[in-house]
Amino acid sequence: MAEGEIIYLDNNATTQLDPGVIEEMLPFLTRHYGNPSSGYSFAATARKAIDLARERLAALLGCEPVEIVFSSGGTESNNAVINSALQLQAGGKHVITSAVEHSAVLRPCQDLAKRGYDVTFLGVDGHGNLDVAELEAAIRPGTALVSIMWANNETGVIFPIEKIAEICRQKRVLFHTDAVQVTGKIPMRLRDSPINFLSLSAHKFHGPKGVGALYISRQTRFSPLIAGGGQENGRRGGTENVASIVGLGKAAELAFKYLAEGKCNIRSMRDRFEKFVLEAVSGASVNGAGAGRLPNTSSLSFEGIESPSALLLLDRQGIYCSAGSACRTGSQEASHVLRAMNPSSDGARRSLRFSLGRFNSDAQIDRAIEVVPKVIEKLRQLSPVREPIVA
Repeated sequence: MAEGEIIYLDNNATTQLDPGVIEEMLPFLTRHYGNPSSGYSFAATARKAIDLARERLAALLGCEPVEIVFSSGGTESNNAVINSALQLQAGGKHVITSAVEHSAVLRPCQDLAKRGYDVTFLGVDGHGNLDVAELEAAIRPGTALVSIMWANNETGVIFPIEKIAEICRQKRVLFHTDAVQVTGKIPMRLRDSPINFLSLSAHKFHGPKGVGALYISRQTRFSPLIAGGGQENGRRGGTENVASIVGLGKAAELAFKYLAEGKCNIRSMRDRFEKFVLEAVSGASVNGAGAGRLPNTSSLSFEGIESPSALLLLDRQGIYCSAGSACRTGSQEASHVLRAMNPSSDGARRSLRFSLGRFNSDAQIDRAIEVVPKVIEKLRQLSPVREPIVA
């Protein structure tokens, strides 16, 4: 490794732009600046670029291009689904979600509860698993929407989305999944799925920030959150962010290529990192170890430390990870995800999330394996765990 090279292990927060994405975006930031809704030939280049991006993303998701609506990202897409479901479901005043959702779903649902809606927040077990039977039992005649993330952004725990979606289909309830952390990491085939809605963000799979998409099954009614000039087939108003949409499309094409070739060794790097750290550090454990997880995510709990102190020391070594969701950085509250998994434990305050991407190398993992145990040991020496006082 070159001296001073950073080791970025926070790919669940955001990812490095792929050089191929930058190259494809640049002409639409310079030469091809026409408004895609204009009627002349100069604007047609932008319109064709958007159509191509839609086709590329549809290939990654395994759906039809017409089922894709471009948005500003996962947060907008999530809010649009919740708003639409409640607008179109006559008498629907009940929403079901999980206690470990990203804030882009959790906060809107909490706001609904304050406004008099009935919201069921399903808990998880100590490994982060959701009880599907409990979810099915929670569905009732007034249920307007079930929204469950495909995989958790902090632990990487994967939920049985296809099974949940099928239960919702049988009970005639709309189902939405926040797939921000899954898109580009595992194969999808939405055309064979009962999923009604799916949200994603480009910057989680090496595309640009500020752009995402919402998949809407062609059999599903939808009421737009943003009304305007009729863009996106009348489902999302506002002039399209052409360059970023182009970048999303290229990122989707590259992700599809990497998934199809199966050459990426992210899982093996993650597993090797976990194995060495667990062997080198006593009192270390994996959050969600008893569940299926994303191949790139490792949430580790370390006895005798505080997460902010560990992050500071790792930062000084050029290693960048997180204590949880990037949207919670600066919050004094411990991770709601880890608290939901083990309410009686302090693990939420002593955990670190390492999330890998395809630009990480074996040399970087070797360096992380060397540094992380030393940082944990140093923190324990500075703040030794006190033995309980016996009266």
